Amino acid sequence: MTNKPIVSLVILSVILFFVQSLIAREDYKKPNKTLIKQITSTDGFVALWKFNEKPGENRKAVGKGNFSLTEGNGLVERIAEGPVSGYSIQLSGDNFMSLSNDKTAELNIYGESQGVTVVAWVKWTGEQTGFVGGMWNEYEDGGKRQYGLFVSLPYYNGANQVCGHISQTGKPTPPFPYSIDYSASQQTVPTNEWCMVALTYDGEYIKSFLNGRFEVREPELIDHTKGFEGYPDGLIQNKNPYYFPDGMGNNGSDFTVGAVLLKKGMGNFFKGQIGGLAVFDRALDEDEIAAFAQ
Repeated sequence: MTNKPIVSLVILSVILFFVQSLIAREDYKKPNKTLIKQITSTDGFVALWKFNEKPGENRKAVGKGNFSLTEGNGLVERIAEGPVSGYSIQLSGDNFMSLSNDKTAELNIYGESQGVTVVAWVKWTGEQTGFVGGMWNEYEDGGKRQYGLFVSLPYYNGANQVCGHISQTGKPTPPFPYSIDYSASQQTVPTNEWCMVALTYDGEYIKSFLNGRFEVREPELIDHTKGFEGYPDGLIQNKNPYYFPDGMGNNGSDFTVGAVLLKKGMGNFFKGQIGGLAVFDRALDEDEIAAFAQ
């Protein structure tokens, strides 16, 4: 008899959990008008893709241009679920979307002290490195890297983390074979659940955020840096924030979502859903990023 209240509480807790889960799922099936207004009214706002168009249609942004993204490697499916518009794109791990460089206009953000912010709402499968969005081309003319938001860049200590990449030259970082200049979140990106990922760059530091939170990483030895000229014992760096005072170059990349150009062709395919993508032409502060995740 004495166990009945405990059993009742357990049953009530389970029921409450399922009810809350159902409510949360319903929230992803309708537009979040408050969030959309918050994004579009933030100083420095350039573009927001809500990804509510049907497969076969170009995905257009609101903001300083419609920035019409075209599908690559086949149709990009639409899922009736997403934290921004109630919809999202489903990327299968071999398709993507792009906007040619000559149409990037206000998205072509660059300069010695120029800031940038990229924010996205994603549900990542966790299976592979995933490029979310930005102007990032790793191969053409030796590289046209500029700014890009990734999930999981394992080569230089960014496995399963939010990674914000910035480049001034567009080329690899000497003396290393690849570009090493990215921040990586302290937190691990969860798989198969909605989360908000973001990068900011203020002309000096790159920061990576998960669900609105920035967490500092202590100095660490960076993988695959031993034995290079000037670094016999490897390179020690802070990955979050990442010090990069060189600024962003105007390097001629297309704006892409879901993949970047590599030597073998398009690669670093994002696998999962993207429910919204926003770009700003300044570094939002930590409170502004946190507000988007409320």
